[in-house]
Amino acid sequence: MNNDRIEGNWKEMKGKVQQQWGKLTDDDLDVIDGRREELVGKIQKNYGKSRDEAEREVDSFFN
Repeated sequence: MNNDRIEGNWKEMKGKVQQQWGKLTDDDLDVIDGRREELVGKIQKNYGKSRDEAEREVDSFFN
């Protein structure tokens, strides 16, 4: 997914992202602010996943 599309639609996507990854807090979502790399990092940290696994999940979610 194009990073610009994530950033541009972030306000609309925040709720869906929080449903998908419930461990992400509102503060996490504010820090992420539509940046794919931040989202991958937060998923990796909060869920104990590898970077590759977190990236695959994010790509799958946004595609």
